Amino acid sequence: MSRPTPVTPLYTATATAGGGRDGRARTATGSLDLELRTPAELGGPGGGTNPEELFAAGYAACFSSALGLVARRARADVSGAEVTADVSLGKIADSEGFGLAVRLTVRIPGAAEPTARALVEAAHGVCPYSNAVGGNVVVDLRVETGGAVGA
Repeated sequence: MSRPTPVTPLYTATATAGGGRDGRARTATGSLDLELRTPAELGGPGGGTNPEELFAAGYAACFSSALGLVARRARADVSGAEVTADVSLGKIADSEGFGLAVRLTVRIPGAAEPTARALVEAAHGVCPYSNAVGGNVVVDLRVETGGAVGA
């Protein structure tokens, strides 16, 4: 197993959680303080957020920023772009463990499909979330440029 490459921190976020999926999570800054609830689909009460929703929101926002960065470098217009992250929790085959799978759907209205696809691939290469999960989580990239989805 290869060792991770160290990073030089530019920013550090700190969050604390207690009580697991039916507990509470909060950030050190106090900007986020919320109840966690196991989803009804997993036998819980629902009615609150959960780690997968938080991961999906973070990944979508981070990927959107990465897309903006690569678009500026390429002098491409991605105004109106949106990123939707679907994060699935499931059992790992032949294991007692659990894992995640991610589908990122990137909508870039008005962009030509080859340009949009190239920008999404480039964003996937620079996005910190994509780099963090690389080799551990299957990430399905989808591109929409007006109506059709390219898988």
